Amino acid sequence: MNLPKAHPLAPTRSRAAFGENLLEWYDEHQRVLPWRQQPSLYKTVVSEFMLQQTRVATALPYFERWLKKFPDFASLAASSEEVVVKAWEGLGYYSRARNLRKLAQQIDTLEEIPTDSKSWESFPGIGPYVAAAVTSINFGTQAAVVDGNVVRVLCRLLSVDKEYRDGASAQRELRPVAQKLLNPERPGDYNQAIMELGATVCHRQAPVCTVCPIVKFCHSGSRGDAERFPRIAKRKTEKVSVDRLWITRDSCLLLHETPTDSKRLAGLMELPRTENLPTLSKPKKKDLITIKKRAISNQSIEERIHRSELPEDLDLEDYPELRFVPLANLDEITLSGPHRRWLLELATKK
Repeated sequence: MNLPKAHPLAPTRSRAAFGENLLEWYDEHQRVLPWRQQPSLYKTVVSEFMLQQTRVATALPYFERWLKKFPDFASLAASSEEVVVKAWEGLGYYSRARNLRKLAQQIDTLEEIPTDSKSWESFPGIGPYVAAAVTSINFGTQAAVVDGNVVRVLCRLLSVDKEYRDGASAQRELRPVAQKLLNPERPGDYNQAIMELGATVCHRQAPVCTVCPIVKFCHSGSRGDAERFPRIAKRKTEKVSVDRLWITRDSCLLLHETPTDSKRLAGLMELPRTENLPTLSKPKKKDLITIKKRAISNQSIEERIHRSELPEDLDLEDYPELRFVPLANLDEITLSGPHRRWLLELATKK
């Protein structure tokens, strides 16, 4: 997609004014965030990994703790995967933590760190968005970012009436427009400014168009129908039901470790599913302790937790992914965020 010829931003001088207005607003109104204080390449990389699929408010305490534990690429590269994933516990999408560690290991071996976005796309866990953000912010590379916030701003600026299959499709199509609008003098600040605008002014609902620094360039903002855009097809939610077992023995709780080759939650521990112990009889209604719910990606998951016992003659050596963990030591293992909350709640009741 390119800028429509009749749009106010089509003339070069208008695009220059657009960028200046946006940057003036950003210089005055940007949020105080830890990765913007005494900025560094490492801080930018860590923040961008954390902010994928995670809100700023949620990421902030994790970022502070992460920097204390892993202050630079070298310390992160030297840490075990288990330690790194444990430090990420609660942020979800744990492949981000593993990829961040792999990236640190690669960076730590380089004599010279590349400054172009294409080279950065070859690193683990780095796509076009993160590559553009990292290189523009730290090296002044003229690469435009396109994330969900930028998609929303651009679709409203241009009143893009097309319905996109998903956010990724919208990002791909809008990348040329974003590149056209990029301020060449301050690409890193411009990228942060347009994302900041989407996060703090151009909200999904009830955008504050009256204080928007670029509203005079915005078709939908001028018309008052900004909430119509962007048009992205709603993702279908898959409902999933899971039966899990609460089995204790000598103040220890039986847990299941997700295989390391799993697409989700690899290496994390959770209560075993009934299918992890197929020799046990099916849970009865009277054994139900509680029902919990969580969401992962497009799945809405209902987890039913049942009280159960292991037969005395069952040999756990036949189930290497299962082990008893002392209830007092739950803090020492890596659990998925929801399961940590649930286990602490249930352990208190037992």
